[in-house]
Amino acid sequence: MSHRIEDYAIIGNMQTAALVAHDGSVDWLCMPRFDSPAVLAGVLGTEEHGVWRLGPAHPKDTPPPAANRRGYDGTSLILVSEWDTEDGAVRVTDFMPPSGGGPQVMRIVEGLRGRVVMRSTLRVRFGYGRFMPRVHQVGDRTQLAFGTDAVWLDTTSPLPSVDDTAEFTVREGQKIGLTLSWQDTSLVAAPRPDPYAALQDTAAFWHTWAQQCTYDGPYSTAVVRSLTTLKALTHAPTGGIVAAPTTSLPEDLGGVRNWDYRYTWLRDAAITISALVAYGYLDEARAWRTWLVRAIGDDIERLQIMYGLGGERDLAERELWWLPGYEKSSPVRIGNAAAGQLQLDVYGEVLDALHQARRAGLEPDARATELQLLLVAHLEQLWAKPDEGIWEVRGPRRHFVHSKVMAWVAFDRAIQLIESGDADGPLERWRELRDTIHREVCEKGYDPVRNTFTQSYGSKELDASLLLIPQVGFLPADDERVVGTIEAIQRELSTPDGFILRYPTEGEDEGVDGLPGDEGAFLLCAFWMVEDLAMIGRTDEAHALFDKLLALRSPLGLLAEEWDPRSKRQVGNFPQAFSHAGLALAARRLMPQVTLSLPGQRSMEPSLTAVPAIP
Repeated sequence: MSHRIEDYAIIGNMQTAALVAHDGSVDWLCMPRFDSPAVLAGVLGTEEHGVWRLGPAHPKDTPPPAANRRGYDGTSLILVSEWDTEDGAVRVTDFMPPSGGGPQVMRIVEGLRGRVVMRSTLRVRFGYGRFMPRVHQVGDRTQLAFGTDAVWLDTTSPLPSVDDTAEFTVREGQKIGLTLSWQDTSLVAAPRPDPYAALQDTAAFWHTWAQQCTYDGPYSTAVVRSLTTLKALTHAPTGGIVAAPTTSLPEDLGGVRNWDYRYTWLRDAAITISALVAYGYLDEARAWRTWLVRAIGDDIERLQIMYGLGGERDLAERELWWLPGYEKSSPVRIGNAAAGQLQLDVYGEVLDALHQARRAGLEPDARATELQLLLVAHLEQLWAKPDEGIWEVRGPRRHFVHSKVMAWVAFDRAIQLIESGDADGPLERWRELRDTIHREVCEKGYDPVRNTFTQSYGSKELDASLLLIPQVGFLPADDERVVGTIEAIQRELSTPDGFILRYPTEGEDEGVDGLPGDEGAFLLCAFWMVEDLAMIGRTDEAHALFDKLLALRSPLGLLAEEWDPRSKRQVGNFPQAFSHAGLALAARRLMPQVTLSLPGQRSMEPSLTAVPAIP
């Protein structure tokens, strides 16, 4: 497949999501959950690994045409694409209704002018592109099944079909709906879907949700699009939140840094919740808190840093040898071995997210309060150990400074919880331990010669996670050690275009993370830099960097995990919760007096942008 990562749009229903390219090709779709096996996996291979392309017919020896214009319908997750042809113009509206039933991808073709011959090519391949389906015709409905999984193809108008391809003509004013629905084969076939009614319900859902946003500042469009993307990464049935809806989109094009992000990291979910809470969204925080209590349960001793959407613990990592990978970036992996790592920072992120939600008005929950106290009590036994850290290094454990800082955060937030009267705990002991951690970090994690905190005790390397030191309240922003750290990261971890690397890599040699190869600028780290610059009073510089980051977004306002300064492309899994949470939080930092009025009714008309030419 030849699409850039930023050429994709996301549509979703808070159960799963699909990636739709600018030529109308759905190249990634897992059903029925984000972490289920893909039924369309073309983004990690070829069309034979599963695609659903819908667009104007074209000669077989030419590539399918990209849409001339496309965009989301207002603040929704409804994608609208338009093509101009010699014979007319056509619009395709793609969406997934958040109905609570089995997931469905709905596509409505609408003739705008003249007559346009359309082509639909549907190649369902179960098991991440490996298995052909059994095809059954049930009246004018088509079932494609494998084992207990099946998808149904329904159309509102009979379409001719040759193998997996159908061509049909749409005229001005005519509409034709196509729906792909997942269902267990043991169940009776669901009723025929009505995509036109579903479109109205879906639009109402998203626009109502967006109206809850309490921000109405100069970056409103970018903030609301990022928040909508974060909402799309939540799993409504369980309350879990995925880090991204994809696996193995590479951090290094052609390299081995390819990971499965379709799970709920405690850290990523906590940061996502912090961003949503900052703009008035408490329902998502409440649902995640319920998920957290259920997933961890009483098994604090065997806490994992990530879980499946239903709280599953077995996330064994394996390689899918039959998939060549995005632009030959292999191996393609599912599962994630990092689930078994020790990452001390997650305690602080979880406690801080719940702290922020409580401050924003989320009602107390006795089970969640008990869980927080149990987590901090367990951290007492662990905080002094080396760990794999926030970046999940696959090299030796170290005493990462960020991990110790976040351990301090965990104790600090637990102390505040007790001081508020909402919990009982060993207040004096934890205050003393909080002070001990603070002293140790300042003694062992700080390089007085260079006036900067370091990645780990005794090391000379820097790490962008040190930018969180003032944001979490470990030290004030005007502390000379904080300013020195910010300036050192700017000097040593900036890319030529001014963005921020997570930490140094070593090319073909293994670096601190135990992996060969390099990676792009980590977008969340650049948003952290925006916040830090604003906190130390360098607001012009903060705004300039934020504007540069906004310019990296796709035409639809979406961000992957990283930016490759060599190829000038987005890389990594897409869209990435970290990046969009970072954008939302940085925008709030740049707007100290946040307007708390609702932004008002948003237009239901799609705002389409021209699709840039493919280089």
